[in-house]
Amino acid sequence: MKLLVLGAGGIGGYFGGRLAQAGVDTTFLVRPKRREQIARDGLVIASPKGDARIAATTVVAEELRPGYDLVLFTCKAYDLDSAMDAIAPAMQGGCAVLPMLNGLAHLDRLDARFGAASVMGGTCQINVSLAADGTVKHMEPLNRLLFGERDRSKLARAKAFADAIAKTGIDWTWSEDILQDMWEKVAFLATLAATTCLFRGNIAEVLAATGGREAIDRCFAANVAIATAEGHPPGERILAWARERLNTPGPQSASMLRDMEAGKPVEADHIIGHMLGLARKHGIDDTVLALALAHLKTYEARRAAGRV
Repeated sequence: MKLLVLGAGGIGGYFGGRLAQAGVDTTFLVRPKRREQIARDGLVIASPKGDARIAATTVVAEELRPGYDLVLFTCKAYDLDSAMDAIAPAMQGGCAVLPMLNGLAHLDRLDARFGAASVMGGTCQINVSLAADGTVKHMEPLNRLLFGERDRSKLARAKAFADAIAKTGIDWTWSEDILQDMWEKVAFLATLAATTCLFRGNIAEVLAATGGREAIDRCFAANVAIATAEGHPPGERILAWARERLNTPGPQSASMLRDMEAGKPVEADHIIGHMLGLARKHGIDDTVLALALAHLKTYEARRAAGRV
């Protein structure tokens, strides 16, 4: 398999780096500054699963040509249009795209651009970020990647990717129902993002606040109800896991909160806005989601005005 990874940030740098480290033919589509950094220092991963310094192959947008089998697509939702433009040359000749974005709203836009038959389903569970010096910092052992065809078929491209990722130490699953997995993740993630962003604190801090636990439980119940109304009720195992993560005091928070605290763009509409729209469509309690989106949109307006 010839793999193209969009970007070499947290998610792309980690998963793509582990594939390259295992000898899989992997190229990273990066900006010129990141290319210079990798050429000088290598692709550096600091991880409880093992540190690495990888002599990664990179390409910049103007050099990209067809000839890839799969694009591991790891952009943020607010960069989706430019990211699709960037990978377009590689999508010729039967190449597929495996998106690793949070949420679900990106699928329709990828389908419209490249055709639904070229768009796989995927999600990941990992706590990772890109440090200022270019190091991919993996903060805990969790490094799970799930992928599959959205129509549940077993195509050769999924088998080829499974064979490639099996060479790594990544915890991976070739999913029998990837849309179900994606819905189960978004029910948890939308709760984590909505509550930690709304209250500007990690789970321990929100749980310690008066009414914090009730707000988390209310938001999670709403997101589970949304997934159920959309035909993907979360299973008992994932419900138990999510409730434990959301009700156990600890430092966990959404990456969206970390982006807010750093003054960066956020995926407000893509995750919280999308779920809020579905809550209203199905007549589900939208209180916490609505407050969270209002908070995030206020932040976006202040940021656009230079007041963040």
